[in-house]
Amino acid sequence: MTETISSIRSLLKQIDDISDVRLLKWRADSRIGVQTALKSWDKHYAKLRQQEEAFQGRFSFERHYWHQGVTYIAGIDEVGRGPLAGPVIAAAVILPSDFHHIDVIDSKQLSAKKREMLYHIIIEQAISIGVGIVDAATIDDINIYQAAKLAMTKAVKDLAPEPEVLLIDAMSLDIPITQESLIKGDALSNSIGAASIIAKVTRDRLMTEYSVMYPGYGFANNAGYGTKEHLDGLKKRGITPIHRQSFQPVHDQL
Repeated sequence: MTETISSIRSLLKQIDDISDVRLLKWRADSRIGVQTALKSWDKHYAKLRQQEEAFQGRFSFERHYWHQGVTYIAGIDEVGRGPLAGPVIAAAVILPSDFHHIDVIDSKQLSAKKREMLYHIIIEQAISIGVGIVDAATIDDINIYQAAKLAMTKAVKDLAPEPEVLLIDAMSLDIPITQESLIKGDALSNSIGAASIIAKVTRDRLMTEYSVMYPGYGFANNAGYGTKEHLDGLKKRGITPIHRQSFQPVHDQL
């Protein structure tokens, strides 16, 4: 009995191996609908291969150390340098060498839904995760750059076991651990990418909680950044305890 075009389309969705013998059979099928479905599958497969190669490439730094017998390599990233309100949050993540989720990359390249999905996967599969939070008052006291370093340091100290190597997004820390500072590291290292996802989701959730505590600023939507809604809230309601008073235009409201 000849397979229907609809059934072939459904079966193609389940195939991820180009050596599957069914592909050879269907390529010999002269029906236009079958050939169209195969072209779509070929395009999808090529995209997956490209993503897989990129994912493996983002493990190059980790692989360098794994091959030397190093096990605990922590990727570190932070979020929240630019907002007018809320903390800066850093995360440190140690991934196992068999971690395999090709969508893990810089959190800014992912949708909120995808970040949430990957957040749970990373939580479940990481060897260890550390989080460091530095509040607005401390940011005002020591400046945002030093606050970001402090958040990263706290995240590293929150890890167990202690990491042997640190891969850090564009930063170096005053910690006696071997480390590499990678410019745009969240797009170069899966460990840093995983850390960026943990930090981003953690901060977004916290800002959503703050939006309930301090309504009228749109914190759930803007994460503390200076959107129109946020700036209007500042003018109408003034500053809150989570605003960074050293940042403009918050400082003008004092």
